[in-house]
Amino acid sequence: MTPVREISAQVRTGIVSILTIIIFFSLGFRLYQMQIIEQEKYQKTSEKNAIKEKIIEPYRGIFYDRNWKVLVDNEPGFTLRIIPYYFDTTVIPVLENYFKLKNGYIKYLLKANKNFSPFIPIRIQRGLTFEQISWLEENKELLPGVEYTVDMQRSYPFGVRGSHLFGYCKEISRKELEAKKDYYIMGDFVGHNGLEKYYEEYLRGVKGKQFIYVDSKGREVGPVNEGKNDVKPVSGYNAQLTIDGELQKLAEELLTDKVGAIVAIDPSNGEILSLVSKPDFDLSNFASLTPASIWRELNSDKNKPLFNRATSSIYPPGSCYKPISAFAGLNDGIINEKYVYSCGGGFTFGNHFYKCMGTHGGLNVVHAIEKSCNTFFFSLILKNGFERWTKYGTMFGFGQKTGIDIYEEIPGILPSIEYYDKIYGKGRWTKGYVVSLGVGQGELGVTPLQMAVYTSAIANGGILYRPHAVRKFFNPEANPKEIVIPIESKKLPIKPEVMNLVRQGMFLVVNGAGTATHVRIPGIHVAGKTGTAQNPHGKDHAWFIGFAPFENPKIALAVIVENAGFGGAVAAPIAKKLIEFYLKDRSKDVQNLAANKN
Repeated sequence: MTPVREISAQVRTGIVSILTIIIFFSLGFRLYQMQIIEQEKYQKTSEKNAIKEKIIEPYRGIFYDRNWKVLVDNEPGFTLRIIPYYFDTTVIPVLENYFKLKNGYIKYLLKANKNFSPFIPIRIQRGLTFEQISWLEENKELLPGVEYTVDMQRSYPFGVRGSHLFGYCKEISRKELEAKKDYYIMGDFVGHNGLEKYYEEYLRGVKGKQFIYVDSKGREVGPVNEGKNDVKPVSGYNAQLTIDGELQKLAEELLTDKVGAIVAIDPSNGEILSLVSKPDFDLSNFASLTPASIWRELNSDKNKPLFNRATSSIYPPGSCYKPISAFAGLNDGIINEKYVYSCGGGFTFGNHFYKCMGTHGGLNVVHAIEKSCNTFFFSLILKNGFERWTKYGTMFGFGQKTGIDIYEEIPGILPSIEYYDKIYGKGRWTKGYVVSLGVGQGELGVTPLQMAVYTSAIANGGILYRPHAVRKFFNPEANPKEIVIPIESKKLPIKPEVMNLVRQGMFLVVNGAGTATHVRIPGIHVAGKTGTAQNPHGKDHAWFIGFAPFENPKIALAVIVENAGFGGAVAAPIAKKLIEFYLKDRSKDVQNLAANKN
């Protein structure tokens, strides 16, 4: 009996094993069928509710001027979005036709975002009109996965344009997205240039998240866990700029219908008071959807309004650069205050005669600056030597970026022996190439910003500050609550007596018998230097650099107007109006306001 029982047990075990295997394979096949073969069907209908992750955009930081006037603010705008999970691709032609989108644009965005969660909305178009919103509301049931949201976009309530200073935001590029996937998604707007770009990480804030139950048709049912898992957004840091809004507005007005730039600086700390490049453009056109016609117009304009002339355009500085040769000669003892050179109307070197602005007779360095005597400085650069001239140009920041908190900056060109060897070949250039550098011509190229920084260093007695347009950031919701931008500077190794001589020369340019006597302002001593930069492509460029009050400078500036001729006739009067407004006219307004309050 025992063998029969053993066989029976083995049979039962075998049957159980076979049944187990059959059940296992049946379940496995069914899982395969549901998860692989019929995955799309069950993904759409398997569950009544799903959790939708809704991104809450933070408010972007606001720009205030130095006197707490709002220059750049936020205002509500409407944005078209689609949620890929619920979106029916058959409505793409309808959307692209109604919103006048480029054919295939929505498919491109869907493909670009395929690696992100299908519940994350994709921005399609900003700046929707009330008519477009009404259309979306009317056709809501026919457009699954299509929605509009209220976003913030930039506004400029004070009336300052600030095109090249503030910059604007635009949709993030694929390249930028690859580098910053930790925060951004396709369709996000980021700072594209100017301060908006330089301080993007401070201004953007931190996104919030809201978790919502939605049904199979994408309709919102209610918050998940009563909103306890939601993450509140944190607004971006607000910025107090160093800019004087009123001065900026006036500078923009004074360059209307002109091509050029103005940069004004506080000589005591390097704060930018005003930075203007003209022609410019209206930033409000970039706040939401930029019309294609405006974009084409800006790009085709021969005067290049998108180009920042204040920081990225180089010009020969003309006579405004003569103080560099004076510093080099005086500071290294090549000449002194008593050194006199006689001007007979020009300077002969080799077979070439370099003409002066007049016949000045015997001049020392102070009066050579006052009279802007070319002859004196043609001879001085040869007396100093090329290397010394380059050394002092480098000392004052030429041939290098200033480090301003705007990315769009170039270093300019400061010729040197190495530079000429590279351009012309070693031993293939002569001192004749150097002579014109003594009066700020030749291959020398500077930016208006560099000229303002250099003027500021003369104004304050020899401290070279890194220019900056933001004073501090603040946000009571953030940690830290305040971030103060550090002041960076270096003391130039210029002897005080040498600095005084050059400053005295610039004082006489305006207050003596110099080239800018019409810049005098009653009650304010202005010091400056005019410059007329030769332009091979047309009329000369007009320069003026200056600072005031001479005794305790509060403002230093550089003004250039392209193709405007003599610097004293065009650029200097603009500088006068700006200095007078900043130091005199507005102080009266403040006094009158205080009197009225009393």
